[in-house]
This record gives sequence, C-alpha cells and structure tokens, in this order.
Amino acid sequence: MASPLRFRRSTERWDDDRITTELYSHLDSNLGARSTTPHYVEPNGFEARRFEMDNGDVALFVWNDDLAYWLGNTETPPALWRTNKHTFDEVPYPIARWSQRELLADLAVESPWLAEYDYLSWFFLPVFFSKDGRETSRAFFRKYAAGFPDATRDEALSFYERFLSTGALDDYRYTMASKLGTSECFDENRMSSTMSEFTVAKVLTDAGYDVEPEIEVTTGHSLDFRADPRDGDQSSLVEVTRPRPPTRRAADTPVAAVRETAETKTNGQLSEHGGGAVLFVDCTGFRDDEWAAVVGEQPGVRHRPAVVFRARPSGHIEAYEKGSVPLSLNRALEWV
Repeated sequence: MASPLRFRRSTERWDDDRITTELYSHLDSNLGARSTTPHYVEPNGFEARRFEMDNGDVALFVWNDDLAYWLGNTETPPALWRTNKHTFDEVPYPIARWSQRELLADLAVESPWLAEYDYLSWFFLPVFFSKDGRETSRAFFRKYAAGFPDATRDEALSFYERFLSTGALDDYRYTMASKLGTSECFDENRMSSTMSEFTVAKVLTDAGYDVEPEIEVTTGHSLDFRADPRDGDQSSLVEVTRPRPPTRRAADTPVAAVRETAETKTNGQLSEHGGGAVLFVDCTGFRDDEWAAVVGEQPGVRHRPAVVFRARPSGHIEAYEKGSVPLSLNRALEWV
C-alpha cells in the first residue's frame, strides 16, 4: 500500500534547465506530461512549476537557491529518489499552504461535491491525492456516505465536517487520515471501521476529553486512543471495534454480530493488554430495526468496561454500557 501524500525535500541546486532535463523529460517520456503554470502565486522567495500527467497524476515542484520541495501522486523521477519525505506539518508553512491551495483547487474541480466541506477536504487531502488511494477514498465518501447505511452523502459529510472543524485531531492529521487507506483496492468495511474511530473521537471530545491516537502499550500493541480529561484527572485507554451488520456477515442476528465482533477483539488485542481499556463497539452501520434488537437485549461483549453505541448523522448518539466505564459521557450521548 502506498503512503499518504508527502513532500520530498532536496538540498541540491536546481534551475530551469535541470528541472526540464531531470524532472519534466522523465515524466513526459514515461507518462506524457505538461509543464504548466500553478493556480496560485508561488511562495515568496521561491519559484514553482506544476506538472500534469495524461493519466490524471499531478506534481508540484517549488525551489530557491538553497532548497527544493517535490509533491506528487505520480512516479518520482530518479533525481529525487534519495530525498527524505516530509508531511505538510514538517515543511515551511508558506510551502505547505501554497501546495494545499493548489490541490484543494484541483479537488474542487475533480470532486465538486466535496467543495462545501472545507475542513474534511483539507484533513483527508493526503489521502484524497495519494498515488493509489485517491479514487477509492473519494468513492467511499461519495457513494457510501462514510459508512452510514441510511443517510445521504451530504448528511454524512456534514457530520464529520462539524467534528473535524473543531480541530481536535489536527495534530494527528496524517496518523488518522492515513487509516482511511491509500490502496487501489476498495474495502468498504475497513474504511467504515476507520470512521468509527473518528466517531469515538467525537464522542470523547464532546464529553470533555482530549484524545491522542495510537497509544503504544507494553504488549507491543497500540490501542486506538488515550482520553485525557481536561481537569487533569486520570486518563483512560480506548479501543474501538465495528461489527458488520448481520446482512453482510455469517452472523444472522444483530445481537450475534455484536457478540462475535467484540469477541474477536477481546480474545486478541485486549486480552494481551491485560484489561483496563474501555472497548467502544460501534453499531453505526446497523439499520433502525437491527439497532432496536441490540438495545432490547443489550448483550454483553465479553469485555468490561464497554460502551455499545450507534451514531446518526444528525449528531444523536445512543449507547448502553457494560461494567464500570471510567469516562463521563453524558454530554456526548444518550444512554438507553
């Protein structure tokens, strides 16, 4: 699987002749390329070139006498193979801002349905323009409403736009966005499970916690989040799982789907961790009648403490708990 979009940083000297010979000519001979003027004025003190390939790939190159940065979802010319990679947060702000404006302008043309969701577009930009995952990641939001089974695309995107615009996950943008996947192979279940982590992050944030993803524990595993109360009280570790709806799995009832999925998680990662983490079981993919069956029985999930919940794109979230959950969630959801 290719990685999310990142810069390559060169400390060698570049000029127009070398750029044409070692970058443009390579791209043109292999893919067919045009060297064009960028949409926006280059950062102060830099020059910039834009390359557009016949297959839809794009690359940006910006340079001055001391440094150069390459950003593209196409093949990397050999002259840049030994350069180091950097995220948007790891390059000078003017470079990051200019390049993101360039790509967001492209995104508005290529996927105009994303145009009004500024924060979601920005947050997932490293995936929306990744080499292999740009089609699959956009398709997941466009065709599958980000994993909501009975919602419109706009309802689903508005749900995550409202949360992401709080900035709660800005510091972990690459960590979280890359979980959506940068593969050419479309996997709705995996992508939906990724969005469950965003939903749990929303619950924790709305409840008054700061969240940090990918917490390494002594077993060598990583748990999905640490939730830090803003009053300085004790932190809690959180793991998230998402049952596939019974219509899409061997388990023929909603209750069985919840139990089997949670059992897989508790027999693996959580059992080796030795307890203490809160398991969130996300039933957002369940239809109304399926969720009603789960609420009616409120099955255990072979792990305590646990929160079994279902979110709607309106922002309404229902849940029940098993065991003594060391998190105060009343502000973020409705207990049923």
